[in-house]
Amino acid sequence: MKINLVMIVKNEERSLRRCLEAAKPLVDEILITDTGSSDRTVEIAKELGARVFSFPWVNDFSAARNYALEQSDADWNLVLDADEYVRGYSRKELESALKGRSGLWLGGIIRYDDYPDGEGVSTSSSILPRVLPRSVRYTGTIHEQPDTDYPCYALSLEVDHDGYMVADKGERNLAYLQQAVKDFPADAYYQFQLASTLRNLGRLKEALSYFRRFYRNSEKKDAYRPGGVVLYLYTLLDLGEMFHLDEAGRIIEKEESHMGNWTDFCFVCGLFYMKRVLSDVGRYLTLLPNIERSYLKCLALGEHPELGGVVGTGSFKAAYNLGAWYEVSGQKDLAVKYYRMAAEEGYAPAEGRLREL
Repeated sequence: MKINLVMIVKNEERSLRRCLEAAKPLVDEILITDTGSSDRTVEIAKELGARVFSFPWVNDFSAARNYALEQSDADWNLVLDADEYVRGYSRKELESALKGRSGLWLGGIIRYDDYPDGEGVSTSSSILPRVLPRSVRYTGTIHEQPDTDYPCYALSLEVDHDGYMVADKGERNLAYLQQAVKDFPADAYYQFQLASTLRNLGRLKEALSYFRRFYRNSEKKDAYRPGGVVLYLYTLLDLGEMFHLDEAGRIIEKEESHMGNWTDFCFVCGLFYMKRVLSDVGRYLTLLPNIERSYLKCLALGEHPELGGVVGTGSFKAAYNLGAWYEVSGQKDLAVKYYRMAAEEGYAPAEGRLREL
């Protein structure tokens, strides 16, 4: 079995060495397609033993990906970006996983994304189809996806990603996404990606209109939809006007029957009920038990990075919010219990509250 690492790059000297050193033990060859670097990217790639090709940038990520894949003669191609770093994983484990299924399929990696959250750095996980059989190519000008109906099965291959910590990445993608939405106005996936990018840039009111379009146009079978619904809810809560909370309430009521066993959905529900009660205590007092119920369900469901979502919503973040709720409601013993639970996982805000109590 031959496995190659296939990448497209441009001006990635910040992270490329770390990326290649982590992935090199898993692959037979490293194939790098450069789309116009002006820094030391190409030099670093060659130092790490990569074969380097050039492809003129044509404002189409799939075109570049597909050119890069055409250079590979491997049975399987591992596709990474330069700001992604494989965690400890052996070639033997990868081969065993790939031989463990028959037929044609896509291997999903578990990617952990670090991103600034206003209080520091949070981490979310997602499953991405990145281990591709020889014949598979890409479609889409940006946020490109494998152009196939082959099923995707998660591997135990984990990757760290720090690209969202780089300030200019969202701005770079914005123009491509705006054009994609213009070219494909009925495509809910592009609407979701544009909404998410605008949200990450702090442009919440603009993001909201695209979240609404995504929500109208997406289907429940779409793999990206649950994450999009949760981000839509967070955007409504962040905007925080009464009519935004009304809209969030309608979405939660509509989605609870089929998203109610996903930790991230339960977590945002807990935040919603807190904001709803505080918006008009007299009117919404009956919702108080829903706050506790939401976070307890998060803890009961636990952490499942293979399902995607924010790390901590099934553990320390939920425990901390429970502690905060018990503290403000005068239940000090329970507050200490859940703050301690969060603190034992190294969550600094919980450590601070315990010192205060």
